[in-house]
Amino acid sequence: MTLTHSAHTHHGRGRRAFVRHYLEMLAAMVAGMIVGPMLRSAAGLESPADPGVGAVLMAVDMSVAMVLWMRIRGHGWPASLEMAAVMIAPVAVLAPLHWLGLFGPDVLLIAEHVVMLPLMWLAMLRRPAEYGRWSTS
Repeated sequence: MTLTHSAHTHHGRGRRAFVRHYLEMLAAMVAGMIVGPMLRSAAGLESPADPGVGAVLMAVDMSVAMVLWMRIRGHGWPASLEMAAVMIAPVAVLAPLHWLGLFGPDVLLIAEHVVMLPLMWLAMLRRPAEYGRWSTS
């Protein structure tokens, strides 16, 4: 009975660490969406008129902030770059489709995030030791 309780407690801590990391990444991404445009503005760069370019820049801003936070938290380069890749991948596919006129800017931004967020979760599941133990038991 004690072993079962200990295992359950360990899995509970792992789940919390896993979810906490995901929430921390989301907070870093929001910070990137705020700071990135501020830095470009301070450098005298105008906001892009094209929503597709804006979506690409937003994905880059979020990725840079998230990678910075992951490195501060002690995550390795492989996991950090993998996470950046899954954040950039949706806009790399969706922006050209937007430029072809298949959908408008609102759909682009919504779809970018609807695809990005579960891809990030899946990337975390791929490296359970990196993010905390996630177990369904």
